[in-house]
Amino acid sequence: MKTNTNKKIELSLVIPCYNEEINLQKGVLDKVKNFADSASYIKEVIIVDDGSTDSSPEIIKAYLKKFPILKYKRIKHQGKAAAVSAGILSANYAYTAFTDIDMATPIEELNKLKKYLENNYQIVIGSRNSERKGAPLIRKLMAKGFILLRNLILRLGDIKDTQCGFKAFETKSARKILSKMHVFNPEKPRIVKGPSVTAGFDLEFLYIASKLGYKIKEIPVEWKHVETRNVNFLKDSIESLKDILTIKLYSLKGYYK
Repeated sequence: MKTNTNKKIELSLVIPCYNEEINLQKGVLDKVKNFADSASYIKEVIIVDDGSTDSSPEIIKAYLKKFPILKYKRIKHQGKAAAVSAGILSANYAYTAFTDIDMATPIEELNKLKKYLENNYQIVIGSRNSERKGAPLIRKLMAKGFILLRNLILRLGDIKDTQCGFKAFETKSARKILSKMHVFNPEKPRIVKGPSVTAGFDLEFLYIASKLGYKIKEIPVEWKHVETRNVNFLKDSIESLKDILTIKLYSLKGYYK
């Protein structure tokens, strides 16, 4: 792949957060800061707090003075989709990326996504290896079932991993996609209780991106399973199936034309 070295990438990094005091206490923000200090293309890091009820806000705020490009934005609890959307809409630079706060994909992998942004891809998504190393067997089996249903119903072409929490995009393109979303419309947020990973957000986002004809690149990234209290795989799978069916219904009704 030839790199367009004349294209300057200036990027906003969005990190959604909901009751993540354990990960924060492990020094996640120190890792992000150390990487950002060496990656000059990262111009701001936006932590979007999805209404945390633990000590996450206090831990994050303690970093604001020693991490100058760090910004803190708090929203009412609406789920991960709302937090990511709020981050995209708050971004001040031409490109935006988001990563999960557990760093299941090391932050250094962002350099891989950047190369494709330089080559005029509007959407670049990280892809986990098919083995899902370290994940429990039941999680692997349910993930394969989810992929099968997704492909049968939505037909997202060559995209294999829609759910990896490591993506980058041209900011104006991402905002156009958000403006056309119906299941996860930023102006009509969901009411949620407790953790909500809202996996259907990635599906609707990529479905609309493909409808708009955007250049999408999926690239392998390092990934390791990290157990978290914010994921209830059975609950989240049922929620995601409902979202897939709703996206398909809206598509048949012509909502995405």
